[in-house]
Parts: sequence; C-alpha cells; structure tokens
Amino acid sequence: MRVIISAGGTGGHIYPALSIINKIKEKEPNSEFLYIGTKNRMESEIVPKLGIPYVGLNVIGLKKNLSVLKFVPLLNHAISKSKKIIKEFNPDIVIGVGGYITAPVIYSAKKLGYKTIIHEQNSIPGKSNTLLSRYADEVMVSLPGSMKYFKHNNVVLTGNPRSEEAYYAKKIDKKKYNLSKNKKLVLIVMGSLGSGTISNALVGIIPKFKDKDYEIMIITGKDNYDAFPKKHPSNVFILPYMDGMVDFLKNVDVLVTRAGASTIAEILGAFIPSILVPSPYVANNHQFFNAKELLDSSAALLLEEKDFNEENLLKKIDLLLTNSVLYKEMQENTKKIGVINSKEKIYQEIKKILKDKK
Repeated sequence: MRVIISAGGTGGHIYPALSIINKIKEKEPNSEFLYIGTKNRMESEIVPKLGIPYVGLNVIGLKKNLSVLKFVPLLNHAISKSKKIIKEFNPDIVIGVGGYITAPVIYSAKKLGYKTIIHEQNSIPGKSNTLLSRYADEVMVSLPGSMKYFKHNNVVLTGNPRSEEAYYAKKIDKKKYNLSKNKKLVLIVMGSLGSGTISNALVGIIPKFKDKDYEIMIITGKDNYDAFPKKHPSNVFILPYMDGMVDFLKNVDVLVTRAGASTIAEILGAFIPSILVPSPYVANNHQFFNAKELLDSSAALLLEEKDFNEENLLKKIDLLLTNSVLYKEMQENTKKIGVINSKEKIYQEIKKILKDKK
C-alpha cells in the first residue's frame, strides 16, 4: 500500500497519524509512506527522526487577525505544491489526521481523483476537518457525538488509536514509584507541560491530603515542578514528568486531568473514572466539549478550571472513591463509548475504501 498521511501542529494530531502508519506497517510490511507536514511545527522534528519520508509545506492557519492577502497566496502555493507531491508519489490513499496542514493536502488529493479519508479526534471537529469533510470519501471520528457534525458524509466511529494503546498497555509495578500496593491511587496531571493555574491551586490543597487513606501522585510538568513544596504529606508523591504514562494508568483508580483528545482516548481505553478539568485556553474550547461528552454519558465528572479549589476537588475525589456504585457505572460507561480496537478499525476502513476504488 502506498500512503500519504498528513497531520500537524500538536501531538494530538501527530501521534494518531503515526499509530495509523505503524498499524499499516504491521499488516502490510512492504507499504510505502510519505508524511506531509509543516516546515516549522513539531511534526517537522518528530517524524523525520522516525525514518519516515517527510515533506514540509509553508502554510499557516486562518486566524482572525491574519491578513487575507497573506493567507491566500500561501494556501494557493501549498495546494500547488501538494498536487505536485501527490502526483509524483501516486498514493493509493491520502489520509488527513488533523491540523491546518491537512487542508491543502486533502483538497488537492480529491481534486486529482485520489481516495481520501480524514480522522477527527475531538468531540467537535476543528475548522480544517469541517471544511475537508466535503472532500473526503470517509470521515472517521473518535467519539460518538462527533458523528452529527458530518451529516453529508460516510461517517464511521473508529475511536482514537491512543485508546487501543491504553487498553493493551502493560501495568507498571507501583513499587517503582514507592507507592503502596494496597492503597487506592489518584493521579493528577495537566498535560505534558502542566498548568500554572492548577499548580498554584494544588500547592494550597496538598496539606489537606494528609488525612486521606489514598495516595496522590502529582505530575507537575517540568515548568511547574519548582513551585511545589519539597516537604509534603507522606501519601503525596510529586514528579515533574513521567515516562510511560500510559502504562502507569493501569495502576490509577481516579484520574484528574485535562480533556485533550489523546487523554480522552486513554481514559476510554483504560476504563478510568476521571475528573476532567478542560483547559479554557485552547481553540474553540474543544476540551470543554470533549469533557462534556463524557459527562453526558456518565463516564466522567467535570470540574472547570474556574471552580478548581480544595472543596470541589476533594469532594469529587471522595465521591468516586467511596461510592462504589457510581464508580462501577462510570467504568462501564467508558467501555460503552470507547473503541478499544481503534487502530484495527481504521485499517479495515482504509481497506474498504481501497476495495471500493477497484
């Protein structure tokens, strides 16, 4: 299989794209790939290091304060270059996995007559996928609530590849982090970079964990670690970062975290009752809507950042750890809306589209 795949801007787009590549390689080892990304965002560093052929385009996202006179010429140039790249590579299929870089790639592929698929990770689709849905032979979505936004397309619930990775992750021995084997564990993590606002609140809350019969692991993010006290209750553990987080999740009883697409997928793959604190600083407030979908399905609790304080946090943690009926219900509901064989489903959808091509 010859595949062009495009995704960029954030790990939430890039890593699902890489998961799709790896799944195709697993199924069809002789497949050839070309990854199209930007010239200056994180995919331009991550992807080439993995030995995947890479082409970078000079393209920018459409923002409110961006001059149309600057945006349109760059977009037209990116479309022109995309068409040339696609013709030369001559793929069996072109896949867009999010970010504005996918716009010229998917549009060009469709205009040239190639089969196209896009994958949406968030509950509410971003601008690029909303626009591109009319140029896609199929739209793959990660959450059931996303399907209603693509009414004129062939829409399939495939889940996010990260959910399958979380489901099959191997449990880490808690002794590695000096954690008790028998006590329940609450993990608090606000993404790889952490959150200054949440960190400031947690510093004041930490002493209140002293009398709790559970343990708390706080992953601060490297930029926020120094703000935390070095002396704290013996049942509180603080780290700046953690390698192999998805494996560690197998030990977690309650997760307090942001609501990015990859995090949501991990929750649904590991069946973890969670307290979601969506970041209010992301485009289109998409983390809130991700969290809202789980909340509406009784698969998570919601705690907005503006309400993140001692009383609200401790009340929600205690509720989950003491109400076994609610806890079990929440676990079961993550199973209902999650897709634990996401990578396999995506691969089968690709094969279906290619079969239709013939």
